[in-house]
Amino acid sequence: MPFNPVVDGHGAGARHLPGPEHRRLADALRRVTNQAVLTAATPAVIADAAAMVEAAADLLAPSTPEWEVALPDFLPGDDPHEYFPFSPQIGLYNPIAPPLAVRVVDGVVHATGNLDAAYEGPPGCVHGGMIASLFDELLGIANIHAGVGAMTGTLTIRYRSPTPLKTDLTLTARHDGIEGRKVYASGEIHAGERLTAECEGIFVIVDALKFGEQSGRS
Repeated sequence: MPFNPVVDGHGAGARHLPGPEHRRLADALRRVTNQAVLTAATPAVIADAAAMVEAAADLLAPSTPEWEVALPDFLPGDDPHEYFPFSPQIGLYNPIAPPLAVRVVDGVVHATGNLDAAYEGPPGCVHGGMIASLFDELLGIANIHAGVGAMTGTLTIRYRSPTPLKTDLTLTARHDGIEGRKVYASGEIHAGERLTAECEGIFVIVDALKFGEQSGRS
C-alpha cells in the first residue's frame, strides 16, 4: 500500500508529506528525550517541562489517529532517509530514531552518527538491542538497493567490544548474495578504528500478497 499523502485537509484522516516542520518536531523531541534521561533539573522545572510537553500532545491529538498501518511505505528517491522517513532506526521524522546520516555508495550502505543517553545500555555504551536493530535496518537497506528486499530471518551478531556513547560511529552494510529464497547480508560498526560489532543476516523473500494478508495490509 503506497504512501498517499494529501496536500490539504485537517483532522485525523489527513496525511501530509513530511517536511521541515515535521523534521523540526522530531529533532526537538529527540533533544527532549535525551534531556529527560540526563536532567538534573529541580522537580519544579521538570513539572513545568512536563506541562509543556503535555500541551504539545494535546495540540496534536485531534489530528492523530488512534492507530493505523505503519508508515512509511516509500517516498520518491534512492536516499534511505526518503524511503524510510518514519523508520524507528533511521527515520528523520521519527523522534525515537538515533541521529544517523545514511547513504549508499557503490552498493554499500554507510551510516555515521553519535548516539546519546537515550540509547544507553551498559554504562557509557550503546544498548546491544539498539545495535541489533540498526544492523537489521542497514542490512535490509543493502538488500533493497540490490533489488532483493526481503524479511529478516536471522541475525547473528558478534559484539566485539563496547560500542561507546557520545562517540562518532561508522556503520557499514552490504548485500552478499542470494540462494533460493534466502538473501544474505553483513555489516560492521566501528568506533574510530576499533571494531565494536559485526553482523551476518539471512533474509527471506516473502510473497507480497501473503505478507499483506498476515500483516493486515491487504
